[in-house]
Amino acid sequence: MLPSRIVIVGAGQAAAAAIDTLRRKGFTGAIALVGEEDSCPYQRPPLSKKYLAGALAHERLLIRPPHFYTEHAIEMHLGRRVTRIDRAAQRICLDDGTALPYDELLLATGSRPRALSAPGADLPGVHFLRTVKDVEAIRGDCARARHVVIVGGGYIGLEVAATCRELGLDTTVLEMADRTMNRVTCPEVSAFVQAEHARHGVNIVCNMRVRAIAADASSGRARAVICEDGTEYRADLVVVGVGVAPADEVASAAGLDCANGITVDEFCRTSDPRILAAGDCCIHPSPHYGRRVRLESVDNAFEQGTSAALSLLGTPAVHDKVPWFWSDQYDLKLIIVGLNHGYDTLVMRGAPAQRSFSVCYLANGELVAVDTVNSAKDQMAARKLIAARARPSLDKLADPNLPLRECL
Repeated sequence: MLPSRIVIVGAGQAAAAAIDTLRRKGFTGAIALVGEEDSCPYQRPPLSKKYLAGALAHERLLIRPPHFYTEHAIEMHLGRRVTRIDRAAQRICLDDGTALPYDELLLATGSRPRALSAPGADLPGVHFLRTVKDVEAIRGDCARARHVVIVGGGYIGLEVAATCRELGLDTTVLEMADRTMNRVTCPEVSAFVQAEHARHGVNIVCNMRVRAIAADASSGRARAVICEDGTEYRADLVVVGVGVAPADEVASAAGLDCANGITVDEFCRTSDPRILAAGDCCIHPSPHYGRRVRLESVDNAFEQGTSAALSLLGTPAVHDKVPWFWSDQYDLKLIIVGLNHGYDTLVMRGAPAQRSFSVCYLANGELVAVDTVNSAKDQMAARKLIAARARPSLDKLADPNLPLRECL
């Protein structure tokens, strides 16, 4: 029996995908959407790139225009935060005292930036980047800043660094690990990306921990980032990008199983049969990789939002798509297909000096992941080969003149 009322908490890509799927598949029951921000669901990837640079209007971020939700009879509760899930009564409580009943509940609460545990992290001029309002605040400070320090050399930190350099700011990236993007790619790709940033004038300093952020005596704003070795880096603007954590607090308080995210099965169902979860906030089984994973990607949020909707409609489908991620920095498009954890063999296709190459990761002879830099054909072929558990010839893989799809 289909639910008559579905409530979706979170207004991001997963929520938008779920709403679109529910209505497209003919669901005529009530749907309520709750979001902490005042905006309809929007894309987050452009925030650290075109939107930060001022090259993209807010309307272009929206996944669907506002009238879409009106036309599809979506009950909108924007600018509202969920304070409690009452599982026994099947309702959620909002911060304005409203209680919303549900037959089925979908949690698509996403993730939150990890805090920087250093004195001065709350000073004016210190920012995190997760929302439109965050970016607008950063843009305001960019207009009067000359020196920016970015704490964290992951996707967000490097994308912001590239944008800041294009805006003409003196830019430094501080990374506590021995290389940038160390969690997601191999040393060879890290070295290439760091060299590209250096070529554009970005100062990247690895193996560097932040001790504190110092304030200007007259303005009270951030003026410098002080590191553990005593080095000071001048900063009119500080952007912190040290990772994110799943926004699973309300789910955990309600007694749902959580472990680095809300625990779900392959159909996006939680430990409560009437509650589902999708996107960055949940950790799910990956039949392909044989372990649980929590993925922070637009593609995964879209796919899980769709899968959750199918489960709500009584037509569940196993969520088991090979994940992929991307990052735009300057004129580079880095696309990562698959997960490289546990690889034992690495094969380079092409040369980084040509600024178009790929890196293939294998485990026990099976292709498990491929990183591509400005190599669209390889990344498209990689999705099919990884999904098929291909066992390519190493000699063929190493030949960049041979299409990746022909390397079996």
